[in-house]
Amino acid sequence: MSIAIQTEVPASAAGPAAWGAVLSMSLGVVVLIASEFLPVSLLTPIAETLRITEGQAGQAISISGVFAVLTSLFSSSLVTRFDRRTVTLFFTSLLIVSGAIVALAPTYMVMMAGRALLGVAIGGFWSMSTATVMRLVPSDAVPKALAMLNGGNALAATVAAPLGSFLGSIIGWRGAFFAVVPLAVIALVWQLLSMPSIPPEPEAKPAGKVFRLLRNPAVAYGMAAIFLLFMGQFALFTYLRPFLETVTRVDISVLSLLLLVIGVAGLAGTSVIGGILNSRLFSVLILIPLGMAAIAVALVLLGASTIATAILLGLWGLISVPAPVGWGTWLSRTVPEDADAGGGLMVAVIQLAITLGATAGGMLFDYSGYRSTFLLAAVLLSGSAGMAVMARKAGAAKAA
Repeated sequence: MSIAIQTEVPASAAGPAAWGAVLSMSLGVVVLIASEFLPVSLLTPIAETLRITEGQAGQAISISGVFAVLTSLFSSSLVTRFDRRTVTLFFTSLLIVSGAIVALAPTYMVMMAGRALLGVAIGGFWSMSTATVMRLVPSDAVPKALAMLNGGNALAATVAAPLGSFLGSIIGWRGAFFAVVPLAVIALVWQLLSMPSIPPEPEAKPAGKVFRLLRNPAVAYGMAAIFLLFMGQFALFTYLRPFLETVTRVDISVLSLLLLVIGVAGLAGTSVIGGILNSRLFSVLILIPLGMAAIAVALVLLGASTIATAILLGLWGLISVPAPVGWGTWLSRTVPEDADAGGGLMVAVIQLAITLGATAGGMLFDYSGYRSTFLLAAVLLSGSAGMAVMARKAGAAKAA
């Protein structure tokens, strides 16, 4: 999961808005995010086919996160030397190649290579997405265009897990992964036909500006809170399928329904959080991870009950999916003059947290079982709430 924010702000388009190009990028976002999180609902069949543990299968998410972090941090100085149309087409092409490699992978290492390519596509695409959109539409239309990109993000995050589970039960996990390839091809052709030439920027801003923001204590504490939030979230979320199959003991249809409950509840939470953030920003940022930690513990205690699990997962989606909206609002208020650089840093922090969360959760899941994994998530999420408190204090001290 990422946020459409960029570390540089180019001039907006002076001519007519290229909405076709924006929509083609939005389709690319849907495919990117769906591809990133498909393994969540397919860990068990992947592990069985490749003769690996479910924890090892979960590293398919980790490795894409590693390469997304590296690409998002260090690609900006390179991609700004080329036409943005060419760069967009390149990263979309990588998405197609990655999907084909994963779907056809004969071994675990080949699958991981395909997932690494996906990470490059994710990090590269998100590191330039907003800068590209701002060159495609006039300045007054930029918020609408960015909303389209983030709408694709939310849609993919909602449907990826349940759709992957459903398709996996019908055409197998390889078929589920390959199903995104035609969509990526459509996005590529659409971009080829609709996206105008976008010449490179005269100068690229130094990457070090992103890291200098951490000298601000409020930013440092806030990024720590974001890191612990996403690490805790994905330490648990990545291993929901094996938990639901072995502890709650649901069949594939109920599993798909429960994953859909998370997504639908998340969309509901996202739709209402905006008004709350205007007056209760830090209350939300503190209470969300505390609520998620309580749910993680409750799942350990009540996970054998299908009804209780369904309610808890609905609450999980309701409060976890809107979390990036809250932290995006915090970022815009904390460093308004450097919101773009801060956004680039946030994308890298989130991807790194997802990677480490999936890795640590998988190791514990393999060696100690789901209880250790879920309790680790609860500890990390509680730490996120503590860092949010520190971020509020640091921000108040600076304002004073």
